[in-house]
Amino acid sequence: MSEIIHERPGVYSSYDASAVVSGGRAVRTVGVAARAVRGDVGKVVTVTGYTAGVAVFGEDAAQSPGMSTLLRLLFANGAATVLAVRVDDAAGTADYEAAFQALGREEAQILVCDSAELEVQQALRTAVEEASSTRRERIALVGGNGDTAAELVERAAALNSERMVLVGPDALSSTGEQLPGVFSAGALAGVVACGRDPAVPLNGAEIAGLGGVCEDYSDNDIDLLVRGGVTPLECAAGVVSPVRGITTRTTTGGAADTTWRELTTILIVDDVIPAVRQSLRSKFSRTKNTAQTRSAIRSQTVVELEKKLAAEIIDSYGEVTVSASADDPSVCLVEFTFAVAHGLNQIYLTVHITI
Repeated sequence: MSEIIHERPGVYSSYDASAVVSGGRAVRTVGVAARAVRGDVGKVVTVTGYTAGVAVFGEDAAQSPGMSTLLRLLFANGAATVLAVRVDDAAGTADYEAAFQALGREEAQILVCDSAELEVQQALRTAVEEASSTRRERIALVGGNGDTAAELVERAAALNSERMVLVGPDALSSTGEQLPGVFSAGALAGVVACGRDPAVPLNGAEIAGLGGVCEDYSDNDIDLLVRGGVTPLECAAGVVSPVRGITTRTTTGGAADTTWRELTTILIVDDVIPAVRQSLRSKFSRTKNTAQTRSAIRSQTVVELEKKLAAEIIDSYGEVTVSASADDPSVCLVEFTFAVAHGLNQIYLTVHITI
């Protein structure tokens, strides 16, 4: 167990993962940091509809998309509640960092911004990882601006986090204007916010509000992007959808690592662990650290894991152990393992024909 560094009573958690080697709807709140026509810089505003957002932040000019464009795409794809922060029109990395810090104090499970600058996106990664380490689990979706497939892979390598999703290519608006990839990411964020089952993959989910994509990726491009940590979009019969939901985490310690490649993996982790934590917090806020209590804690943990197993969010879980800490008699240690459920990406047919 990691060292306990806080004195506040509560339920704390940590996790690790390893790859097994063998033969309006929206349920999540979205946080947005973007430039806007008007509004107070740095202030978090709760927005529950596009019209309300325009009333606060104004409407973007066609040649300068920002806050209202992101809000339109988010709500078109099912977002229910958006926490929005305006950054200054001439915003630099520090201005976005301040906005990310403001959102870090809020309950937003998905973050997006209107900047394609790598430094800004790395600052967003830092904010997301710091918030997640303090029991405010979240992910961020970002994009580029005119990046080729190879450049997107380079950007993904520079982010390299299971909590960062890089989306490409650039998109077309519903009226045919080109939109940077950051707005593709914003549209997809609305879809992710609506996902009630974290184990269901994004493959083929319809993205509303976009008129198409600016680049038609070949199968070789898609292979490159998926293996390089990029979530590619495609347009078929006028419908824009992700080919596959991928995080930017492709290496660990410089070595190739596919453990966190699937977006569903981190979404499941962020579903299971907080659920167990919340259940224990609600039932054991003022109790004694006795054998009887620890037995009850174990039983409640098993109940929560059984719920996730029945919902096919996890495939299995291991033995749940509960013990008193040898270093601090007021601390109860709960340990268990679980295997995430995997989405179905491909089906291979082998056909034997008799003539």
